[in-house]
Amino acid sequence: MPNNFQYGGQGVLEGVMMRGRHHYAVAVRRGPGNVVLQSRELNPYTEKHPILKRPFIRGIVALGEAFILGLKALEFSANQLMEAEGEGEITPREMAVAIILALGMTVLLFIALPLFIRQVIAGYLPGLFWKNLSEGLVRALILVGYILAVSMVKDIKRVFAYHGAEHQVIHTYEAGEELTVENARTKSPLHPRCGTSFLLFVVIISAILFSFLGEQTLPMRFLSRILLLPVIAGISYEIIKLAGKHQSFFLWKWLSWPGLLLQRLTTRRPDEEQLQVAIMALQEVLNQEKEKEVQPLLSRAGPRVSAGRVMSEVDSGV
Repeated sequence: MPNNFQYGGQGVLEGVMMRGRHHYAVAVRRGPGNVVLQSRELNPYTEKHPILKRPFIRGIVALGEAFILGLKALEFSANQLMEAEGEGEITPREMAVAIILALGMTVLLFIALPLFIRQVIAGYLPGLFWKNLSEGLVRALILVGYILAVSMVKDIKRVFAYHGAEHQVIHTYEAGEELTVENARTKSPLHPRCGTSFLLFVVIISAILFSFLGEQTLPMRFLSRILLLPVIAGISYEIIKLAGKHQSFFLWKWLSWPGLLLQRLTTRRPDEEQLQVAIMALQEVLNQEKEKEVQPLLSRAGPRVSAGRVMSEVDSGV
């Protein structure tokens, strides 16, 4: 790997967001030969408050920052596509409503529904441990079912392909190879540090943790699931981080396997144009970071030229 920092990102609508240590970039394809590129500076809370870099705490902070950054990237990509179709941008009110609905759906599907099903089947299970564990199993099944359902949507299939492109380009960078479509095409669309793997670890660890809780009323169970979420996120983050750094160790390979299996549902093999967009996003981040050790890896031809007109918006602050 060119350096110790772990670059990453996510697929967005017709594009890819890549995140570095101090910058992030979003590349969105608005049409043939037209890619819009936005780059902005990051101001991580962990840089301002070193105590937030401590193990387990950093996972909670990283989750919050990733959520906010992901929303910004999705909003930018949606606005670019709407403008290309002659429509107006998403208003702050519309974005707020979308966030509230998304959070409400998350609570309903992954907290309320598993608890309800647990109540229904509790009478058929022998003890408290198995009743609590069954809730985790239901939550895992809901997660897989939800991913399968959304993967049927045409636009989501495109996002999953850009998700795969993001992984393949990150693999290329971590292998120390030049960032070209030819090199990225040979890489796997699966990655051990993927957010999909993180979600699966959250589900698995929550099932284990909740299985040891004592007898509770239904309101207490609901509240405990929400209050313990930061703890679960912190543990999951540390596991994902270790698994990504030590893939040669058999234990981390074994722990990564379920997440990689689930990623087969959330990634698709990208085409050449999708790989070009992902390369542009990572190149922009690396250029902005101005790290001497990565400069020889930057591709000086190919994606940036062949992708067509590029509009760059370099701002500061997140």
